[in-house]
Amino acid sequence: MAAASYQNPFRTSANLHGISRFLSPKLELPVFNFSSNVDFSRLIFHRSLTCKEYGGYLHCSSNADASVNEEVPTPILDMIDNPMHLKNLTLKELKQLADDIRTELSIMSKINKSFEPSLSVVELTVAIHHVFHAPVDKILWDMEDQTYPHKLLTGRRSLINKSGQVDDLSSYACRTEYDPFGAGHGCSSISSGLGMAVARDIKGKRDRIVAVISNETTMAGQVYEAMSNAGYLDSNLVVILNDRHHSLNRKVDQAPKASINAVSSTLSKLQSSQIFRKFREVAKVLTKRIGRGMHEWAAKIDEYARGMVGPPGSTLFEELGLYYIGPVDGHNIEDLLCVLHEVASLDSMGPVLVHVITKENYEVEDNQMSKVSEESHEGSFSGESLPIKSRPQTYSDHVAKALITESEIDEDIVVVHAGMGMESSFQLLKNKLCDRFFDVGMAEQHAVTFSAGLACGGLKPFCIIPASFIQRAYDQVVHDVDRQKIPVRFALTSAGLVGSDGATHSGAFDITFMSCLPNMIVMAPSDEIELARMVSTAADIEDRPVCFRYPRGAIAKMDPKLLLREPIEVGKGRILVEGKDIALLGFGSMVQNCLRAHSLLSNLGIDVTVADARFCKPLDIKLVRLLCKNHKFLITVEEGSIGGFGAHVAQFISLDGLLDAGIKWRPITLPDNYIEGALPKDQLAAAGLTGNHIAATALNLLGRTRDALLLMC
Repeated sequence: MAAASYQNPFRTSANLHGISRFLSPKLELPVFNFSSNVDFSRLIFHRSLTCKEYGGYLHCSSNADASVNEEVPTPILDMIDNPMHLKNLTLKELKQLADDIRTELSIMSKINKSFEPSLSVVELTVAIHHVFHAPVDKILWDMEDQTYPHKLLTGRRSLINKSGQVDDLSSYACRTEYDPFGAGHGCSSISSGLGMAVARDIKGKRDRIVAVISNETTMAGQVYEAMSNAGYLDSNLVVILNDRHHSLNRKVDQAPKASINAVSSTLSKLQSSQIFRKFREVAKVLTKRIGRGMHEWAAKIDEYARGMVGPPGSTLFEELGLYYIGPVDGHNIEDLLCVLHEVASLDSMGPVLVHVITKENYEVEDNQMSKVSEESHEGSFSGESLPIKSRPQTYSDHVAKALITESEIDEDIVVVHAGMGMESSFQLLKNKLCDRFFDVGMAEQHAVTFSAGLACGGLKPFCIIPASFIQRAYDQVVHDVDRQKIPVRFALTSAGLVGSDGATHSGAFDITFMSCLPNMIVMAPSDEIELARMVSTAADIEDRPVCFRYPRGAIAKMDPKLLLREPIEVGKGRILVEGKDIALLGFGSMVQNCLRAHSLLSNLGIDVTVADARFCKPLDIKLVRLLCKNHKFLITVEEGSIGGFGAHVAQFISLDGLLDAGIKWRPITLPDNYIEGALPKDQLAAAGLTGNHIAATALNLLGRTRDALLLMC
């Protein structure tokens, strides 16, 4: 047995345990001391990395929190490499497996990212994989945030532990053997599942299709479109609604909720039983033969009876053509297994919806695991979910402050918020505006047209939507806003790369698809001061739509002038640093990296101009013309896809004859591929958008290739 320990003054240690022919029992390893200027906030610690070949594991932890140091056993989960290993587990072992998964996710929440949505579906996921036979049966998820128990049970445990690496995440982010359809922003599972069910029927196969949705995704219209079509086509499809009791109702206590008790549990089992289903089918046949309207009367009696015993809204699914079963306790594995076994036995029942009630903060019986779960929620990785006073200031904080200032000046200011969840920054804004703040959840299409209606009614709406979510409402942006020149003010949050949330939430394309619209004003701030000024600018524009994008994360700097109301002239950029050798024209947050490149190049004796474009549309053509006439080289930099800001600059300098005059232009954009989750600095490096990459591009233009290579080493 060998043990190796690495320690430092900050009480951070790494221990290697295990029996190995490569480690001598007397092996002594040195102690590494880190200097006090090491930024330990950038380190990511993983609970355990299993080494199956040699029977050991690497345990990395921070002694600042004792709950993470201790190795919590997960004996059943350790034996699961694929769903087939669940088939022979007893009910007691399945419950223990659920506890193991919840413990694993709770601990990883402290060191990686928040797994709260996944914690609600632990028992449900175990039951699904015990009853159905993936990958033959197709399991589809509506939201990627709920898929982590599924990933743990399908052989991807080590990849989740190492999700700070791009290559690891890319192997399970989209379609795989156990994921027949990629889970993205939501709403897709029923539509894709129905398509697979119809394809199965046409090809004469007998596999089952299971689509898991959330009550958050039921805010979007595609879910109901898919349900309606499923009811019409009548193909066998199992839809499981994971109801986490989330509500957009301001008075949560008054929001309708389905309750779980002995009666509802018994009724759910009865509804799913073969005897009840056969009796129901026989009754349908008999009433149709009797005629004289008996079938219609029987159908109404059945609907009213099921509506009386079911929760509020349950008859909606029946009207859409889905056979409703529920509510079922989503944390009672025995009930889940009973209902799902019955549902899985359906041969020609058509689409079925199983209503499952779950809780995010559900605690397992074991006190030690409950404690870990509680502490992991309190120490969630997502900094923006923390109280404003206990975390660094973000760009969203300053948007909220600027909007509060604007609302105090102009009572016509209203805010519409859409997307999955809400940053704590906007909770303060919501409390301040009260009836002038509208949170519509994952209903981005409605949010855009609703905002247009508010503007037509004489108000000044700010529509706050994450940059990746506005993609879902692009048709409404085009026809309901831009074509009619309605002054909706779009605030696109989380623009550009977004760290561990990867390509699913990355706002890479908004510059391109917003700036191609004829009437849209598109701008991006280089820091929080410019952001506050752009909020004021947007508030003053009343003849056309406008959008401004800003990145996720902490602000660039602090300045007391931030609170001053100082609108920007539309289409007016600025020069930050003047030089003569080469010009860097940045858009949005990349201006900061242009300034870093300026510092690197200055040390090499290169005189650099750095300009902040501010606007992609309308473009500051005077500024671009000036940069082209005073420099031989122009580099545009943006944290967006090909076809965005750089394309607009290229269009202008080409038509204006500046390219013919000899200006050498190079664009720096996001690469033409999806960048999966990693640390923000690693994502920027992978995209070639760091200050060093910008400086190296400039050196290559100047013919100093050797210096460029040295800069990248």
